[in-house]
Formats: sequence, C-alpha cells, structure tokens
Amino acid sequence: MSLSNNTNLHPRTFLLLGIPGMEAIHTWISVPFCLVYLSALLGNFSILFVIKTDSNLHEPMYLFLCMLSVADLIISTTAMPKILSIFWFHDRKIYFEACLVQVFLIHSLCSMASGFILAMAFDRYVAICNPLRHSTLLTHRVIKNLGLAIVIRGTLLFSPQPFMLRWLPYCRTNIIPHTYCEFMALIKLACAETRICRIYSLTAAFLSGGLDFLLIICSYVVILYTVFHLPSKDAQLKTLGTCGSHVCVILVAYTPAFFSFLTHRFGRNVAPHIHIFVANIYLLVPPMVNPMIYGIRTKRIRERFFQVLTPHSLKQPT
Repeated sequence: MSLSNNTNLHPRTFLLLGIPGMEAIHTWISVPFCLVYLSALLGNFSILFVIKTDSNLHEPMYLFLCMLSVADLIISTTAMPKILSIFWFHDRKIYFEACLVQVFLIHSLCSMASGFILAMAFDRYVAICNPLRHSTLLTHRVIKNLGLAIVIRGTLLFSPQPFMLRWLPYCRTNIIPHTYCEFMALIKLACAETRICRIYSLTAAFLSGGLDFLLIICSYVVILYTVFHLPSKDAQLKTLGTCGSHVCVILVAYTPAFFSFLTHRFGRNVAPHIHIFVANIYLLVPPMVNPMIYGIRTKRIRERFFQVLTPHSLKQPT
C-alpha cells in the first residue's frame, strides 16, 4: 500500500490508519467518539437556537459564543465523519485534495475558535474594567467587524498550507498514522527539505493560538487587579463569577491544544497512540464541552433553554 521509494510524486490518495496500536479496539473507541460528536451537534445547535430566539441574549459575550459554536460545529464535522468511517468500515482512503481541504479547515477553524475565545476575554475585560463604556465600545457593528477580522486572520494564516503540501514530493509512503489529515503528519511523509514549512507552521501557530493565549492571560491579569480592588468581598465574588464560564472554556480549549502541539514537535518519547488520542480530544471535546459549560453555568441561557423545552400548555395557569 505504500508508494515507491524512488519516485517523487503526488499520491492520488492517502491511507489514514486511525490510532496505530489500538486497531483491535477501534470499534469500542468509536462509541464514545460518536457520542461526543452527537453531543457537540446537539449542544452547539441548542446554543445557537437559544441565543437567536432570545433578543435579550444579543449581547457581545453571547454573540461571540455563537461564533465559537459555529466554528466548533465545522471543526468536529470536518474530522468526525471520516474518523467514524475508519473505525466502523475500515474506510481508510482519503483523496489527496480532500486531505488538503481537511488540513486547511481544521487549522484555520481552530485559529478562528481561539480568536473568538480571545474576543470573549476582551468583552470580559471591558465589562469589568470599563463597564460604563461597555455598550458604546462593543456595538453590534464592532462585534461583527471583530468576528470578520478573526475569520480573515485564520484564512490568511493557514491558506498557504494546502499549497505547501501540494508542492512537496511524497516518495516515502502514502500511509498517514493518524485519524485525520494534519499538516505536520503530512510534512513527515515528504522526501524533500521541509525546514521552511516547519518554521511556517510554528510561526502560524504562535500568531494564532499562542498570541491569543498571551493576550488572554494579560487581560485576566488586569481583570484580577481590578476585581481585587473592589470595595467588598461580595462584589469581588460576583464579578469573578461572570468570568467562570469563560475560564472553563479557556482551560478546555488550550490544555489539550498545547499538549498536542508540544508533543508533536518535541515529545519524541511520547507513544504515537497517546499523541493521536490527545489530538482527537483537542478537536472533539471542546465542541462538546463548551455549550455544556455555558448551558449549565449561565443562568440566562439555562432559563431560556428550559422555557423552550417546557410545553406552552404547562406554562398556562389552570
């Protein structure tokens, strides 16, 4: 199934192995993967529906949450159907062009999701540190422009990836030991000098997720400084409570992302199946957990959700 070692060419197809070393339990692994995907679909569509149908929720934080939900839906749908086809039907083949599209969508949309989390941090910063100007600074027009800028950044930063991968010769093998097409996984299959591609990958990763994370940390340093200078303990706790959901989303998004990024480049002693499993968690778990966090911790979303679920007849007095 591998390509000739002596011929430089672009394979028509690649073969995705899934999780190497765990082939015997692929069917069992597919069950939680499928449940996670279905939960992500249900949760994010619910968030979008609840916020769209309630004009009281058309505020910056919730609008940015809608953008994050759209990105999460596309990320999980880009990867999950193919992963399940590998686990269920042993359908490992993916066309070269489809592989390049998957690489671009996954990396660009992860960058966009990171940008939306940063935008939510900016909203919290303004709401806590400059509350009197919150409504004037974060107008609907500003929110729309911020969302558009985040989308453009993700597109521009990662649109070179498919072209770089297309120009590379693949003379070693067409087998990818992964569940989906990933930029660095394909780079390792090339039989040409890939130093520039690797430098580009590190730079793009820093200019998206890395820079976003640093700015989020800076915003929360200022937020904490402001909060701990409030006059009463109750005011401090109440203000910090407004950041709780967002902090949980940050931890869920960035912890597996950084672990996956670092092990891919520096974790030579990490078993391949561990890295691939974490890479899947990075793609699939945040889209499932984010709507749960906001649905459970945010009173206004929770109340609106129960209003939608409660039959109209039960709301009327007898």
